[in-house]
Order: sequence, then structure tokens, then C-alpha cells
Amino acid sequence: MRISSAYAFETSLANLQRRQSQLSEAQEQLTSGKRVRKASDDPAAAAAAERALAANARAEAHLSALNASRNAMQLTEGALGDAGDLMQRARELMVSAGNGTYGDSERQSLAEALRGIRNDLLAVANRSDGAGRYLFGGQGSDTPPLRDAAGGVVYDGSPGQLNAAAGEVTPLSIDGAGVFLRAPDPANAGGTISAFDAMDTAISELMTPGRPSTAVAQTVATAIERMGAVQGNFSGWRARAGEALNRADGIESRLSQTKLDAQRDRSTAEDLDMVEAISDFQGKQTGYDAALKTYSMVQRMSLFDYMKT
Repeated sequence: MRISSAYAFETSLANLQRRQSQLSEAQEQLTSGKRVRKASDDPAAAAAAERALAANARAEAHLSALNASRNAMQLTEGALGDAGDLMQRARELMVSAGNGTYGDSERQSLAEALRGIRNDLLAVANRSDGAGRYLFGGQGSDTPPLRDAAGGVVYDGSPGQLNAAAGEVTPLSIDGAGVFLRAPDPANAGGTISAFDAMDTAISELMTPGRPSTAVAQTVATAIERMGAVQGNFSGWRARAGEALNRADGIESRLSQTKLDAQRDRSTAEDLDMVEAISDFQGKQTGYDAALKTYSMVQRMSLFDYMKT
């Protein structure tokens, strides 16, 4: 069988070009550290990498929402602690008001101090998280959720709680009406009392001059009992905020593991085994060198070269 020099030349050239392309591909993989750089490299692996990338993005979004919830609950827990401290101070003032030696002027001074605490409590109830949301705004409120009205403090927020989109229930706010306006009424089973009504009633009665000592004693006893119920309600809601923070820690752990799994799956699908890749590159480089030498030899296989001799 005769093989023309042109055919041998074309064959060696095609082999050289193929080897050069393979070497270039291997070099690009080593440079990028990726085995799969486009879908055509390995469609199945590319699809797996995309799924892992999407899972990682979802985990990051959920973690971001979770951090917002944790920040809100930390602020809420602190606000409820402040509310409890204010109510404790109010109870201490009421205990002082029960002093039998006090006259109308002393009780009125205590009432003024109690009014200041009451206003501070309203400010706590309308505290924001710094991101435009009110801690006690329930499911949402564009304005401070609690406000003074003719009949006392009213709730303008939406009852319930606003949750973050963290994949699990993670609150961004809680129901301010339940916290400040619906404490269990110790004098009426199943009934509720407002923290502000309890304080307003005590303030009004302490400001009234000329009341007999028995009426004053009844005012003090009733106010202390109601404020104690309100303070207990604050403690209960504060415990809920603490539970939300503990639950957030568990959710964060699960989301972090999900993110780690997604990153590992993506790496498995598209990353390069460097040891294997270096060995493969060296083999392809050897093959390219051999093809180059072969091409050089074929170039010299010409009739004119023989005629020179």
C-alpha cells in the first residue's frame, strides 16, 4: 500500500493540532482549578453544580433573614427587660405610697414620678429595631403601635407577629397588645388588664386629695397586685424572646451545615483533582512533544530532499 507524503503530512499535522488542543485544555483546567467550566464539559456534573449553587444561595438568604430575626429578638428581649425594671420601680413607688405618715402632697409627688415611669414604658413599647420596624408592631405597623387616646392607650398595630423568611418560624416582631394591654387580671379570672390602665388608675387616685386612709390602702394594694401581674406578663414574653433566640441558634447550625454541604457538593461536581490533573497534563505534554517531533520528521520526507542527496 502506498502512502503519499501529502497524506502523511496532513495526518501528522492533524495529530499535532489535536495534541495541542488537549494540552491547552488541560492547562486551562489547571489554571482555573475547575474540571467543569461549561456545561458541555460534563452536563450531569454541571447540573449538579447548579443545584448545589442554588442550595447555597438559599441557605445564605435564610441566614441573612435569621440574623435580622436574631437582632430583633435581642432588642425585644432587652426592651422587655427594661419594661420589667420600670414596672418594678412603679411597684416600689406604690409601696411607698402606702406609708401612713404621707399626706396628699407626698402622694401627689409619688404620682408624678409614677407618671414619668408610665411615659417611659410607652416609649419602650414603641421602640424600633433600627431598620424601620417596631419591636412590638405585631404583623406590621408604619407608625408607633401604641398611642395615648381618650380612653387610654390603644394598639394600632396588627395583632400577631411578623416572621422572617428563614425557612423556619423566626420572629421579627411580637404582638405589642399581648405584651402591654392584655396581662392576666388577678381580680377577674380569664380577664385582662392593661399595664397603662393599671398605672393611670393608680396615678389618678394618688392625685386625688382628701381620701381616707382605707381608700388609699385599697388603691395601693390593688395597684401592687395589678402591677405584679403586668410584670409577670412581661417576664413571660421575655422568656418567649429568649426561646426564639435559642431556636435561632439551632436554625443557624442547620443552615450552616446545609451551606457547607452545598459547597462540598459543588466542589465535588466541578472542582479539579490537582494530583490527577498534573499527571494528566504531563502525559499530554509528552504526547504533544512526540507529535511535534513526528511532524518535524514528516516535513523532511520530501522528494526534493532526496534529490538534494
